[in-house]
Amino acid sequence: MVKDKLIGVDLGGTTIKFAILTADGDIQQKWSIRTNILEEGAHIVPDIVESINHHLDLYQLDRDRIIGIGMGTPGTVDIENGTVQGAFNLNWKDLQTVRKDIETATGLPLTLDNDANAAALGEQWRGAGNNDPEVSFITLGTGVGGGLINDGKLVHGTNGAAGEVGHMIVEPHGYLCTCGNYGCLEQYASATGVVHLAQDFAEAYVGNSKLKAMINNGEEVTSKIVFDLAKENDYLANEVVDKVAYYLGLASANLANILNPSSIVIGGGVSAAGKFLLERVEKNFKEFAFKTTRDVTQVKLAELGNDAGVYGAASLAKNSERALA
Repeated sequence: MVKDKLIGVDLGGTTIKFAILTADGDIQQKWSIRTNILEEGAHIVPDIVESINHHLDLYQLDRDRIIGIGMGTPGTVDIENGTVQGAFNLNWKDLQTVRKDIETATGLPLTLDNDANAAALGEQWRGAGNNDPEVSFITLGTGVGGGLINDGKLVHGTNGAAGEVGHMIVEPHGYLCTCGNYGCLEQYASATGVVHLAQDFAEAYVGNSKLKAMINNGEEVTSKIVFDLAKENDYLANEVVDKVAYYLGLASANLANILNPSSIVIGGGVSAAGKFLLERVEKNFKEFAFKTTRDVTQVKLAELGNDAGVYGAASLAKNSERALA
């Protein structure tokens, strides 16, 4: 029987997304379940197994047609051993033998990687990267993640830490980061970083501004509110957005100067600001990028939205030596 189907799993702190795709990457079925992190996340892997087995039966899909399962997960992934640790949003405090447990219970080969890496692969394969072999990815959410693709393959580094774009220093001796360093991109371009900048800028600003009034009144301010006010020509909000774009442009130029990708794709919640943010990032990118890379690297917005993770996970399975074995 021809193996012509892939299963992609995007494991998140609140939702687990699944998809069944063709070998060429066309989604045929997709569904999701709630992530049950109770009892130190002990239900997560059994729930994934049950959901996959149930849907294979539901769709009457013969297991012999499945090339493999790919999964993106939070935490530190040991790719060689198929284990995960430090996924605190999943309540996984101890080492999890994810690959062994899922393979045993489904009878299908599983390939694991970090969730940001999986999203990067998704955008490279089926999204803004246009299946080009040289793509860098930055994802802007509660934190800042990334994935680097060279010669069509993810760059993992010596111990899997390659692609930690959020911990690139963009402001020496700047804001303290959760990693213990100061001035990381994550502290300026994440959703929380945007709000931190807004609060600091508001303290020093003496003009009229709805953003300043909200902060002074103790109202809740989110990154979306900052961008929405900037679009309404709030002066202070625009100053904040300009600063965020400065840091993102600088970080993108650094990536381009080192890796010479065809594109740097920006995704995640903060990127929902769209071209309003992208045009300002491009301006700073062109200022800081080395001419040779500036002329060939495009800064783009991600295209796949919430599906990036399952596309990328499926790509992991498609190109896995385990699946081919």
